Amino acid sequence: MDTAEAAEAYDAMEHGEVDEAFVNRVIELGANDGHFLDVGTGPAQIPILLAQRCPNIHITAIDLSEEMLKIAKRHVADANLNDQITLEYVDAKTLPYPDNTFDGLISNSIVHHIHDSLRALKEMGRVAKPEGAVLIRDLIRPETSADAQAFVDRYAADDTPYQQKLYYDSFLASFTIAEVNQMLTQMDMPGAVVVQSTDRHWSIERSM
Repeated sequence: MDTAEAAEAYDAMEHGEVDEAFVNRVIELGANDGHFLDVGTGPAQIPILLAQRCPNIHITAIDLSEEMLKIAKRHVADANLNDQITLEYVDAKTLPYPDNTFDGLISNSIVHHIHDSLRALKEMGRVAKPEGAVLIRDLIRPETSADAQAFVDRYAADDTPYQQKLYYDSFLASFTIAEVNQMLTQMDMPGAVVVQSTDRHWSIERSM
């Protein structure tokens, strides 16, 4: 998502239902107030929804794409949430925050974009408080490329060919649930579990 074309194409895709389900689950896990970190915020739609639902939560939303952050800045301003959401250009593999900084940690569909995903996940575990809510969600890698295409046909049929390719490539770059479970054993995130949250998503979850 380093180009304006890719960032704008991603932002134009229909994420509303998935984002709403994500925020609903964060709240079910106990999110209500405190300081949360959103890793890989993209266009910032999830922190915007969370901030609107939970006005006592402050969110530091980070991304390593300057083009995405430009879009996020626009959306946050349009929602009048500049006082509640702070946007920062940060590499998830080297988070510039002390241990146990955040009361909650969220991340949606970013893990497969990160070259050293395990390093980033370890960093997420490091900066989250042991009792904090966690929801890290991403796509499950299908067994075959045909299965990946079937998901694209089912969920992105109305998108442009370029957007469909972004979605297809994301499936192929993602992890299986077994791989995520293996990574969780190497993270400092006590009490967290891996679940299959939809037909195409895994989640690392921990309630407050």
